Amino acid sequence: LHALRNAEKALLPGYHPFEWMPPLKNVSTSTDVGIIDGLSGLNRSVDEYPVEAISKRFRYDSALVSTLKDMEEDILEGLKSQDLEEYLSGPFTVIIKESCDGMGDVSEKHGSGPAVPEKAVRFSFTIMNISVPNNSGSVRIFEEAKPNSELCCKPLCLMLADESDHETLTAILSPLIAEREAMKSSELMLEIGGILRSFKFI
Repeated sequence: LHALRNAEKALLPGYHPFEWMPPLKNVSTSTDVGIIDGLSGLNRSVDEYPVEAISKRFRYDSALVSTLKDMEEDILEGLKSQDLEEYLSGPFTVIIKESCDGMGDVSEKHGSGPAVPEKAVRFSFTIMNISVPNNSGSVRIFEEAKPNSELCCKPLCLMLADESDHETLTAILSPLIAEREAMKSSELMLEIGGILRSFKFI
């Protein structure tokens, strides 16, 4: 869980106000959200299968907003390099790649007893590219140069679970997947470069 706390410091350096138009279904409109319990709101058993994993996560949209704010200069530079107006309000189309990786054994030795074997799984996302509509279709203003690099991979959820335990993973990730689905039919309104702009996520 240290990794998620470090990620929070890096990923959520400050609070950024944002809004969804229309509001996301079944997602709180509160935008001041940090690390949350990955099991909150979950049915604690899946087909009578108890979910006992420890999980911490960010809300998907808060993590995306923080990442876009970090990319503010890249977005403005991308508009300029394509000879587009810097005050363009969008909609900007953002392509996201998600990944779920086993992090191996993260056991810690407690007291003088034997180490308790623990496996961890990380669910993360990468912003692959951002494009904006133009007369002749759409123009790409950002493209991730190293899409497989750890540096551009933003952690969204960390859980102490075995990656082969599909029931637990499915249960823990279901709220994130629901948030992701809700975003597909809404636009994010976020201030970039002092101008309110709209973003669609694919």
